[in-house]
Amino acid sequence: MSHDGVGPRAVMRSVAFLTAGVLAVPALAGCSEKDPAGKPTAGQEIAPAERGQLADGGTLRWAVDALPETLNAFQADADAATSKVAGAVLPSMYRLDANGRPQRNPDYLESAKVVDREPRQVVLYKLNQQAVWSDGREIGAADFAAQWRALSGKDTAFWTARNAGYDRIEKIERGADDLEVRVTFSKPYADWQSLFSPLYPKDVMGTPDAFNDGARRKLKVTAGPFALDTVDKDSGEVRLKRNPRWWGRPAKLSELVLRAVPRDKRTAALAEGKVDLAEIGSSEAHRITLAARDKGKGNGAPLAHGPGAALTPGKSLRSWAIAHGSDEEAADEEILARKKRGKAVAKYADEQSSLRGFEVRKSLEPAFTQLALNGEEGPLADERVRRAVARALDREELARVVLRPLGLPAEPVGSHLALSGQQAYADNSGALGGQDTKEARALLADAGWVSGGPVKEEQKEKKAAGAGASKEPAGSEASEASQTPAGSDSDADSDTDEGSGSSEDSGSSGSSSTSDGSDGSDSSTTSGSSDSSSSSDSSDSSGDDGTYIVGEDGKPGDDKPGENRAPALLVPAPLAELQRVALLDQAYVLGVHSQAEKAQKAKKQKAGKKQRIGKKQQAETENQRKKDGPGTSGKVEKNLAHEGRTQFQHGGAPGAYAPKGTAAPGRVAAGPLAKNGKPLTLRFVLPSGPGSQSLRAVGERIARMLEGIGIRTEISKVADESYFKDHIASGQYDLALYSWPASAFPATDARPIYSKPVPAADGSLNVEQNYTRVGTDQVDQLFDQAIAELDPGESRSLVRKADARIWAAAGSIPLYQRPQLTAARTNLANAGAFGFQTPLYEDMGFLKKGAKPQVSPSS
Repeated sequence: MSHDGVGPRAVMRSVAFLTAGVLAVPALAGCSEKDPAGKPTAGQEIAPAERGQLADGGTLRWAVDALPETLNAFQADADAATSKVAGAVLPSMYRLDANGRPQRNPDYLESAKVVDREPRQVVLYKLNQQAVWSDGREIGAADFAAQWRALSGKDTAFWTARNAGYDRIEKIERGADDLEVRVTFSKPYADWQSLFSPLYPKDVMGTPDAFNDGARRKLKVTAGPFALDTVDKDSGEVRLKRNPRWWGRPAKLSELVLRAVPRDKRTAALAEGKVDLAEIGSSEAHRITLAARDKGKGNGAPLAHGPGAALTPGKSLRSWAIAHGSDEEAADEEILARKKRGKAVAKYADEQSSLRGFEVRKSLEPAFTQLALNGEEGPLADERVRRAVARALDREELARVVLRPLGLPAEPVGSHLALSGQQAYADNSGALGGQDTKEARALLADAGWVSGGPVKEEQKEKKAAGAGASKEPAGSEASEASQTPAGSDSDADSDTDEGSGSSEDSGSSGSSSTSDGSDGSDSSTTSGSSDSSSSSDSSDSSGDDGTYIVGEDGKPGDDKPGENRAPALLVPAPLAELQRVALLDQAYVLGVHSQAEKAQKAKKQKAGKKQRIGKKQQAETENQRKKDGPGTSGKVEKNLAHEGRTQFQHGGAPGAYAPKGTAAPGRVAAGPLAKNGKPLTLRFVLPSGPGSQSLRAVGERIARMLEGIGIRTEISKVADESYFKDHIASGQYDLALYSWPASAFPATDARPIYSKPVPAADGSLNVEQNYTRVGTDQVDQLFDQAIAELDPGESRSLVRKADARIWAAAGSIPLYQRPQLTAARTNLANAGAFGFQTPLYEDMGFLKKGAKPQVSPSS
């Protein structure tokens, strides 16, 4: 699990049952002819091509984050690179199709089925008679038995990361001949298809020494379309070669090289021709898209983007004048700067020229991002508060922030346990309910959180402390957190900027302070000011002199951000009306709320009066405003604040202009809440790394949504390397964003994530992978029933019921499926953004000259 990537297999969290009564579970599978699993939200994009269109031979260089620490996929430090190697060189009895559903792998398995249920479940495997290890030995029962003994958990000398499923096996024996393997279970196991994928030879699994150390850096015996050639730490490469004993379709590639390339070095690696295939971020994808767009312009044409794009003719002339001026010191500095800029422009242009040989293939990962709510202690220990947080979220908007700029379907995820298209999927979010700020406030009130109290006084103290940017005492948690109304950030973060990651912290235009924490990690907290200094490049270069159109951005105070708002009008308005509206908007923002409230009373007394706006009155208004000054308590300012609040609710008048950073007028957000003298403030932990822009953008949107129901957040940005270990796993957070992979076997893989935490012998809480610390006996029971139910339909129904209860407890809120962006050479086929499907390594290859790939299914 990671906030940034996907671990080898899925597992999920558990959550609490409703305390206020019995949960009504929505109708699930079996009650309708329509399959609730549906289809994948986005199809894969791999440039499919028939094998006959592919050249024979060639080397594919595939970027990975790092060399695998181990080649044993069942050890704790196995990673994505381990999985790639295992998939190419080892047997798998089942692999996933494009819908994320397990399918029998005919290269190894002729058939597999449950042949007995009573008194014990028995599965009979019939192996492909051609299936042999690279040393010539047949794959058989001895390999199955060795893997079972190593992973059963009975011998602690084997350092295994997991034994799910293998611990339910009673015995393994040879069937009627060497090609049959009989597996007898001590307890029924619904997910038996998850076992023996991958399958290691008995040479690796036979002894603890061989298991623990023998397969970390080498695999002497393999049985896939490729065989392991070398693992070179110095060059950072794992080299795979064709397996001469492979009995299936021959690999089209002669070699497959996994090359370690850090994420921030991948653009250069692609441009330099060091890799042919690489997972990339949105900024790299943007560059490749621009390179393709500039393809027809010729190599000599200047680029409208990159390091030289901001150099206008005026700036260029000024630079030339300084470089040739009489001030020798300034001239020398400018000449040096011009040389550096020229090198940067030339390097960028060369890279863009090289990137024209690549294209971006995109889909959605088999993983989803979720908002985790730590229910161990504090306000979120109350289920009503967790449910209020969930009901405040507009999940569709959050999905749009990340996915729409990438051209991917922006649909919120409806299940904790599967994704659309997978067999166990059903949208059970109705068990909790959709966005409803009125209901959210009612839940908070029922939990005892009400407006008023000591919060106002505490707010002033916090603000004063934040002004001095004070640090926490030495040795404390690495976070300099000032209490913030998150909604006060300017909304210069357009959906496109947030999704594309075009700025380091897209989605936030508020200022932030940074301190070095005691744990060695950088931590910063959004202060909530309206400073627009960190707005995106696209906003800065728009030529609007720091203004934005009031009414185009959702602000706190709306029940649904971005809803019930008149669209921005791009037609010119009469000058007098335009100026008047701008004054009203600015007066509302700059005027204090108490003035607006007084003006509201004045309005009731003058309810029958109508004001006529003409040139004369507008001029008087302008003169009076100049006399009073912004933010004063003058009579005109009070009236303007009053009018701006009452006449232009839900976004104000579209088309009016105000300084960037000015909030659009709207209904006043719910006031800060307090209970027993304590304010309702939640610590929101987010990663600060350069690859986490979209998470931060989503986090800040969530903070603004919570502000609308009176919940305040302290956004702490921490170093990526400490984000999970020091904050998520240790429970040092209230709210957090991170991702879980979706498994084809949720009854097995999801249970550790959602099972109810239990006290350990030392008094601590054993949470397994349930980092929200929210769980119930009912969810555990449903998982136990699902894993023991051998009827596939009934087992899926039980999984869906468990998911409905997980939703209702609101320990975690699935938001959106993660984007999957891959850079691939334009002539590379059957590789790219695989989506759910297990890669078919033997079918990857380079197109013959003149051949074209098939059209990928539309996402």
